Amino acid sequence: MQVKTEAVVLSALRYQEKSLVVRCFTRDFGLKTYFIRNAFSAKNKSLNSAYFQPLNLLFIDAVHKNKGSLEYINELKLMYPYTTISLQFYKNSVSIFLAEILSHAVKEEQPNNEFFLFLKTTLIWFDEHEFYADFHLWFLLKITKYLGFYPDDSDKDSLYFNPNEGSFTMQYTPNCFNEDETDLFRKVFKLSLTEKRIHLTNTERKTLLKLLLLYFETHIVGFKPVKSIEILSELF
Repeated sequence: MQVKTEAVVLSALRYQEKSLVVRCFTRDFGLKTYFIRNAFSAKNKSLNSAYFQPLNLLFIDAVHKNKGSLEYINELKLMYPYTTISLQFYKNSVSIFLAEILSHAVKEEQPNNEFFLFLKTTLIWFDEHEFYADFHLWFLLKITKYLGFYPDDSDKDSLYFNPNEGSFTMQYTPNCFNEDETDLFRKVFKLSLTEKRIHLTNTERKTLLKLLLLYFETHIVGFKPVKSIEILSELF
């Protein structure tokens, strides 16, 4: 079936010497995996490996056989050419980290137009504005809405947060965040792209990131250790 859709690149793995296996989250078809033949060949300018950098936004013209195998892209173009993400070290490092998170977290081959629109508008915002050191923390919390495990913050004045239940509680159990961790976790709900009301230290950022990743591991079966977290540790 010949299709045209928008897509965000989640990962690209080299296959043999010149080809790529690319995982994309598409607007109309959800998660799709494409085989890009000769992506590293100088002759293949239309499907060059440069198009498949983490979180690139693409328009693709593809063939979907929908048989659980790799699909094929006939033509593509950049939907939005990044002007800062690919050039600024801090932004590029964060984009690599977020792409790895999405690659581990997005598993369903189901379209989710609201989620795709969120990714598209948020990534464009990230490219067009000055670097925001807490962007990745804000982003991780927001995507839990689309992944189905956004924390229940109705009792967020309670002493503890239970990651298994995804809610705040006055009853401590061994899997709960302690009081200090819960106080810090509470701050992620106040992060904003427009109003910088919360000022986190680098130590707080690192701890909060670990808590958020633990929350992801609790709710996503087979969620793998994030290799690029070491990059963020260097940044902050």
